[in-house]
Formats: sequence, structure tokens, C-alpha cells
Amino acid sequence: MQRRDYGQLPDGRVVHEYTLDNGLGLKLTAITLGGIVTGLWVPDAQGHSGNVVLGFDNLDDYVHRNPSFGIIVGRFGNRIAGGSFELDGQIHTLARNDGPNCLHGGIEGFGHRLWSAEPVDPRPGEAEALLFSLTSPHGDQGFPGELKVNVRYSVSATDNSWRIDYEATTDRATVVNLTRHDYFNLAGHGSVLHHRLTLPASRYSEVDKHLIPQRHAAVENTPFDFRAATPIVARIRQTHPQLLLAKGYDHNWLLDGALDSQGLRAAATLEDPASGRRMDILTSEPAIQFYSGNFLDGSLAGPEGRIYRQGDGLCLETQHNPDSPHHEASADWPTTVLRPGEARRSTTIHRFS
Repeated sequence: MQRRDYGQLPDGRVVHEYTLDNGLGLKLTAITLGGIVTGLWVPDAQGHSGNVVLGFDNLDDYVHRNPSFGIIVGRFGNRIAGGSFELDGQIHTLARNDGPNCLHGGIEGFGHRLWSAEPVDPRPGEAEALLFSLTSPHGDQGFPGELKVNVRYSVSATDNSWRIDYEATTDRATVVNLTRHDYFNLAGHGSVLHHRLTLPASRYSEVDKHLIPQRHAAVENTPFDFRAATPIVARIRQTHPQLLLAKGYDHNWLLDGALDSQGLRAAATLEDPASGRRMDILTSEPAIQFYSGNFLDGSLAGPEGRIYRQGDGLCLETQHNPDSPHHEASADWPTTVLRPGEARRSTTIHRFS
């Protein structure tokens, strides 16, 4: 596996970049800052390789201007309302970085941290694997417990799949919701609004003005019904109140399917008719967040000076429901509480064809 120096942080620590290549057309580059995936090259229908994730071409932008391109999200993906939660009778006050809320783990979430990384032996059927590790101290961003996290990236030796395995343990009760925040564009450039999206979910989470889930609602007869493949542009401009609140899609869907023998379920399919690229997402998580890149405003530029505008990338974040710490655990609100002696494990696979 290739490794190179990617640059130095302001405090002098070196950031490394690793390249995983399965030899079949999939190549992934990732840096130790935030576990950020800086590039993901996959072939189109004609066999031409293209980068299908948004990012920068320098470390300085990732340090100072990154809108969560390609990061590992933690401790808690998505929002916790009011920047606090109660656990076992104790209130924990968190770092607030989204109005009154804690978003993606707070001001210095895992996407801002320098992770340890090392190549590890691939499992059967894998070409290469890389393990990221991080220890988050008790009180980090207000979260209780020392949390030890391993995130493993691997690429398949048999098809163009990228797999992420998460594992977390703690020394005292806490809450955990690990995910990733890649901005996908299967065309490799331009807008994603003509991509076709399928979400096997009959319910989604309605949000308030702070994008905090309030209740689960049926997708039927709404712009949130993606149970059949639908171009994103078909309904994103409708005057549905939920679309107006989020300035597009920025919502959580509850996945319908049961887990298969591998502990996974279908989470999403994204297709770009122009390039012929398709991405299928499988996950062990119960939900997925679809974010349509609403806040890309033209102020950021990627490689070759490419300006990122609204709708130039989209995120499909496999997860537990946002704001779960404020809901009693149930089938509709699976718990995010992690206790000593337990391990929180999850897997997500992105399969390209």
C-alpha cells in the first residue's frame, strides 16, 4: 500500500495519505486528518476512471475550510438538540456548533482529529485494508467516557466495493453514532440533481426549523418517496414545508429491509445516467441521511479550480436516527447508548458498477 506525506498541521504534526487500489479499477486515497477520503476513482460505463467524491487538493483547505468533505463523523453523527442530553440521571452539556445544537460531534469532532493509521492484513475477498484508530478522552466536546474507536477501510478483490467497519468501546456510559460524510458525484463534475436515487424506506423523519427530527412520517404522496428510482431534480424544488425548512433534502430515512445473513440491508442506490456509474449502499445501520448539498454556495474550490455550488454533491450517511439521546429506546428509535463491556460495531459497503 502506498503512503506519502500529505503535509503538516499548524502544530507541526505530519499528515499522511494512503492509497488503496483493488486492481480492478477502484482506487481510494485517504489522509490521517479526520480519516478523510480525498479521492475515490471508479470506472464509468466506458471504463474511464473518474473521481466520484468532492474534496480539496491541499491540506490547508481541509484544516480551515472543510464543510465535512469525506470525514469520519463522531462522536455523534448528525444533530443533538440543544447541545445537551441526559443519561442515567446526569445532564451532559456538549459543544454547540449548529445554532443551539451539537452537529457531527461538536466544534472539534472526529473529522478534525489526527488519527493513527496502519495497513492491516486483508480478509478473504479483500485486496487491501487500512485501519484508523483514535482515542477520545472523557469529556471530549462534553461527551462522557474515554472512547476508543477503530475504523477500517477495505477494498474488494472481486468487485469495485469499498467497505467501512466501525468499532467503539468506552470506559463509562456514553452515546455514539459513527458515520461518514462523503459528498458523492457519480458524474465526477457538475450537478448531481439529475442522478437517480432509490431509498428503500417508507418513512422519514420530519424536522423542525433547527432540522431536529420531531416525528416519523410516511413518504407516500410526498417528495420524500424514493422507493422507486427518481431523479433528484424531479421534486427538490417543490414547496413542501419540509423542503423549505432544509433548503432541499437534509433528512433521515428509516430503512425498511431486514438484515441479511451478513448483517446488512439495502440502504440506497444512486445512478448517473450520463456516465453509467451506479453506487449501491449496504449497511448494518437502521437509517440513512440524504443531504443534497444545500449549503455549497460557490465559496469553495476543489482540484483544478472547480467551484462547488449547491447540488454539486450529495451525502448518503448511514446512521442511527439523529437526536436519538432525546428519545426513549424503541424499534423506531434504536438506542445509541454504549456502556462499558460493550462494543458498538457497524458496517457500510459502497458497491460501484
